[in-house]
Amino acid sequence: MMLKKKLLLLLNIVLCVAAMAQKTILTDEQTWLAVLNQTRYSDKWGSWTDVHFRLKNDFIKEPSQFLIRVGPTYYINNDVRFTVAYNFINHFPDETHPNISIAEHRPFQQLQWYTRFPKSRLMQWVRLEERFRQNVKSNGSLGEGYNFNWRIRYNYVLSLPLGKKGFSPGSIQAVINNEIMFNFGKNIVFNYFDQNRLFAGLAYQFTPESNLQFGYMNVFTQQASGNKYKLFHCIRAFYFHNLDFRKTTKKS
Repeated sequence: MMLKKKLLLLLNIVLCVAAMAQKTILTDEQTWLAVLNQTRYSDKWGSWTDVHFRLKNDFIKEPSQFLIRVGPTYYINNDVRFTVAYNFINHFPDETHPNISIAEHRPFQQLQWYTRFPKSRLMQWVRLEERFRQNVKSNGSLGEGYNFNWRIRYNYVLSLPLGKKGFSPGSIQAVINNEIMFNFGKNIVFNYFDQNRLFAGLAYQFTPESNLQFGYMNVFTQQASGNKYKLFHCIRAFYFHNLDFRKTTKKS
């Protein structure tokens, strides 16, 4: 009986080691830069625009991605809004397509809401994306047509003022942000989980309408094969800017 238990324990160890050996985790250091704007034109209508540039390989050696998003926003009320937008992404060469850049077209629909507490603020959104990404052949060259899948994302940002200034100009806040993403669609087989992005940093409030967030972000992604993962250690600097063109008397 003792020998049987030892053999079972040894078998479990061997199976665990084999499973770990089949899992590949690639790591990289990246820098993510972005400018994000929300503009309000009336009580009900506004727009969403954000532009991103991402670098990889020891933070700055090579470009990774360029993104731009733009679309209209409908304000359900001052704290809840719905956006429908178009997102274009240029994926610069990487290990799967080392000699070419590939394009992705990604419409999305998003519900965003804010909660204001006496000493903190919480922003959340749920985003549904339709991803059309150019096909790549096994030799790394560009194929015909596009690969399609859906992706759903949940994001929250918690801001905590440091000091007595609160969210007034010149104040500094601690920022905790996490976003998790899941794939679905007939082309998704092994990676229903797509990625998780965890950010911790500081925000400096320039004006009531603008701030700069800077800090560290950990990005963990699962690849289509299911047993390959990527882990990114990122420096992230995002500038947020809001505009409101409504008349002062109409502002609430």
